[in-house]
Amino acid sequence: MPLPRRTLLTAALAVSAGALTSPAYASTSASAQRPRNAPDAEALRAAIAGLPNADATAALVRIGGRDGRWRGSSGVHDLESGRAADPMGRFRAGSTTKVVTAATVLHLAAEHRVDLDTPVQRYLPGLFTAAFDPISVRQLLNHTSGIKPGDSFDDPYAHRFDTLPPRQVVASAIAKGPAFTPGTQQQYLNISYTVLGLLIEKVTGHSYATEATRRVLLPAGMRDTYFPGTDPRIRGPHNRGYQRMTAADGTTSLVDVTEWNQADRFAAGDMISTTADLERLLHALFRGRIVPGPQLEEMFTVPADIEGATFSAGLQRMAVGDRVYWFKTGARYGYSTAVAATRDLRRTVVYSVGDTDAKDESSNPVIDRIVTAALK
Repeated sequence: MPLPRRTLLTAALAVSAGALTSPAYASTSASAQRPRNAPDAEALRAAIAGLPNADATAALVRIGGRDGRWRGSSGVHDLESGRAADPMGRFRAGSTTKVVTAATVLHLAAEHRVDLDTPVQRYLPGLFTAAFDPISVRQLLNHTSGIKPGDSFDDPYAHRFDTLPPRQVVASAIAKGPAFTPGTQQQYLNISYTVLGLLIEKVTGHSYATEATRRVLLPAGMRDTYFPGTDPRIRGPHNRGYQRMTAADGTTSLVDVTEWNQADRFAAGDMISTTADLERLLHALFRGRIVPGPQLEEMFTVPADIEGATFSAGLQRMAVGDRVYWFKTGARYGYSTAVAATRDLRRTVVYSVGDTDAKDESSNPVIDRIVTAALK
């Protein structure tokens, strides 16, 4: 699957945030005269104002780090009642799940239960065909595996309550044969992380959700984050998610897509979380409280011999001015999410937007404004 439009594009930094109405809630630790490098509260308030609109129904934003912090939310909990969005509400975190999956694998590597240079075929015998060259665990982590994407439902909305098992998704991908020789290209796809989920289960003898929770979520203090599996609901407080859909007569409307069985996303994108928990993940992870130093370096290492490579283990590198951010985006129907931070945690950014077309490849103006304001 290609990168969703939610990627923190450098081009978004050229977007200017207009002066809009005030959001439903916002706070900042910055004084009236903004200290140098502090979050730009005025730009952030403008970035998320005016919701709901055609692009988003809600926005939840948390800026943190040593430069200062800012919290804001706008939009609605649901279109029917029109009540204010819950700033602490849960949402589908999409591919930010991959950060947790990578950390889980690296934690196992620190325990010498997984060797990053060992072919995954050795851990999962019989899964791959002879058409595939050896694929190291590291190549799965940094998207250089050469596995083609797996099958999905032709009409996802019509099948939103059906279960597509992760192993079936992997089998369909392997049946297509390799896309390229492992380690020679970098192509972002869910499938490598679906395989990593199977690897975690084989090595530990426990479910992916059990190991990811024990090794990452609990140590990071992520008490409001969980993996729903085949449960289509979002448990606990949450804002509703909507998808813009076009009818046969050409008219469009927003359809509630909050309930959706995401089992096929598995270790690549199944997680439900909150902005506060994702901020906790950044701090715990970057401070070395989850993955020890030698293995943590994998999350800040982009393949040097692949032109244009930007992905590391679980993260992606982006330079903004004189700063380098390590980030990950995620998109599930109704919700677009991102986490980003400088390695020294001088600035952290987490947002979740009630995106009305989360899987579209084009740019979302609300997210562009948030990114522009947050990375100033």
